[in-house]
Amino acid sequence: MSVPRRLIVRARRVVFGDVERAACLVIEDGKIASIEAYEAHFPSFDPAHAIDARDLVVLPGLVDSHVHANEPGRTEWEGLETATRAAAAGGVTTLVDMPLNSLPPTTTPDALALKRAAAEGKVAIDVGFWGGAVPGNAPLFEALHGLGVCGFKAFMIDSGVPEFPPLDGAGLALALTTCARLGATLILHAELAGPMPASAVGRSYASWLASRPQAAEVEAIELVVNLMRGTKARVHIVHLSAADAVPVVARAQAEGLALSAETCPHYLALASEDIADGATLCKCAPPIREAENRERLWAALAAGTITLVASDHSPSPPAGKALESGDFGQAWGGVSSLGLALPVMWTEASKRGHTLGDVARWMSSVPARLVGLERAKGGLAVGMDADFCLFDDAVEWTVEPAHLWTRHKITPYAGRKLKGRVRSTWLRGVRIYEDRKFEGAPRGQLLARGAGTEGARA
Repeated sequence: MSVPRRLIVRARRVVFGDVERAACLVIEDGKIASIEAYEAHFPSFDPAHAIDARDLVVLPGLVDSHVHANEPGRTEWEGLETATRAAAAGGVTTLVDMPLNSLPPTTTPDALALKRAAAEGKVAIDVGFWGGAVPGNAPLFEALHGLGVCGFKAFMIDSGVPEFPPLDGAGLALALTTCARLGATLILHAELAGPMPASAVGRSYASWLASRPQAAEVEAIELVVNLMRGTKARVHIVHLSAADAVPVVARAQAEGLALSAETCPHYLALASEDIADGATLCKCAPPIREAENRERLWAALAAGTITLVASDHSPSPPAGKALESGDFGQAWGGVSSLGLALPVMWTEASKRGHTLGDVARWMSSVPARLVGLERAKGGLAVGMDADFCLFDDAVEWTVEPAHLWTRHKITPYAGRKLKGRVRSTWLRGVRIYEDRKFEGAPRGQLLARGAGTEGARA
């Protein structure tokens, strides 16, 4: 597909930060060149070089900062091609791939080179990469940082895969001081094994939930906060599920520590009371908790203590979810949700009085800042990449797994009625997806933290 040098997009509803208003976006060479009045181009509106969104909402392209694409090495679990297509179908124009579940994990410069080689030419949207922090690789942080990783991911508990072991207290302290020296962000799976009872799980969801108590997250974050004092390290807690930990995060933020946290659509939409025994598609770690806990997470998101929402798409083949036995102890822990995060979030956010501006902040501008791509991504402003989606915020529809773009058509949202649907997705002013169809060859680029898309390609 040829790339138009100039494109005009007009809509009655365009989301700029927290404001929604009518506007014309003038796009030149993939960038937003100007933002003009809705009526500005009516006399000369040329449909060959213009899009009239009518009543659809123009949203900035989402930035999903927490995706497990599992390539190379476990490509049969997902893969970058299917992951980026699924993301694009949900309005995501940039994703950042996690360093584990691929083989090798992204813990060395050579592994990063393999990851980039695996992605080259097959990604539908722009892709950045997290580096990994595992025992013994802190001396490699500087090289990985120089190669443009968005930060470093560490576990405080068994990750589920042997090639990505957790850090102990000394390893975590070293990772913090190294990241502080480099000005890099350390992102953490914050659970400790100490508070977890040693008990059988089986088919009972209540048993799975009891095996990962809130105290495991609370104590982990308290340990991190204590280690952060005396450093200038930036720490981001991924997939926070325990509302009991929110006050710990809030106190650290009030103290001036550079601590932030995310949660995920499944923690904000689902509740343990509604999960049937054997429903292993809902297994994740930390677990989906009670409805009361869910509402406290919403309150923390509204208050700004939790600052962003990311999918934590962590897929596996159906066999990995132990669907036949329904054994939570044996099932892979991860929720498959790429392509669904935006409508899931809008369904739940709109019920609670939140706006599309709130959703765009949680899922676009704040994650873009987290991963160091805010110069080009995360909003609709002059000079930024013309990444956006056209979103029908009123339509209601039911999730049919057969229509998903992920490699494996399994999701806990199957059969769920959602509000809002992405009608088309645009990357640097080029339509890449519309009404369940993809257009042209993959156009995604491989991004480096801190760069615009010029020269950012690996």
